[in-house]
Amino acid sequence: MSEQNPFLVPGGGSEQGGSAFDPAGRNVEVGRGLEWFKQGWQLFVKNPGMWIAIAVILMVIVIVLSFIPVVGSLAANFLMPVFAGGILLGCKSLTEGGDFGIDSLFAGFKQNTGNLIMVGVFYLVGVIAITVLVFFIGGGAALTGGLIGRGPGVGVAMGGFFLAMLVMLALLVPLAMAVWFAPALVVFHNVAPLEAMKASFFACLKNIVPFIVYGVILFVLCIIAMIPFGLGMLVMVPVTMGSVYASYAEIFE
Repeated sequence: MSEQNPFLVPGGGSEQGGSAFDPAGRNVEVGRGLEWFKQGWQLFVKNPGMWIAIAVILMVIVIVLSFIPVVGSLAANFLMPVFAGGILLGCKSLTEGGDFGIDSLFAGFKQNTGNLIMVGVFYLVGVIAITVLVFFIGGGAALTGGLIGRGPGVGVAMGGFFLAMLVMLALLVPLAMAVWFAPALVVFHNVAPLEAMKASFFACLKNIVPFIVYGVILFVLCIIAMIPFGLGMLVMVPVTMGSVYASYAEIFE
């Protein structure tokens, strides 16, 4: 008897012939956050050398773009969903026993590229809007504090700063939820960018407790990965991408 594959296969339900695509996303158990990392690790060990090579290439691309003023930052925001889409396609292929190579990183440039870029555009618009709002809150508090003067003015300025940080966190989390599954929905089911982001947000909201568990584990693992001069990120990045695929497959497929 063959061993049961723990992954669900996008587009065709599980390999046992079970479920089909659910655009609204399903509720999962609280402990699934840990299981997604386990499945991400299982994907990594299928071809660790190729995974590390892809992680290195992606990091080099991001670093090179960061040195290009303005245009580089814009390009990085626009292209990350494209790279993510390609890696997710690679995860699907690897799960099904298919090919997985360097070209997987660039597979998003051959399929739904425009929609993947638009996910990046909408994400950047969201970041800019949040930044402007936070600037006005913090700047307004600093100006008011300066007018009041020492003592009470310092308190007003500090209060405004902390309020601005809380607002930024409160808005960045929903934005992250909106883009979490968006590339997968675009590449696997050709969902329009805004609809994909909407579906991603509500799927994350529906499973907010499993994602809190997942987020805590991710935070701890990233700290550990950074200890040996950051070299652990060469493993952490692939495992995280595999966990994203695993969470998508379980919730949507």
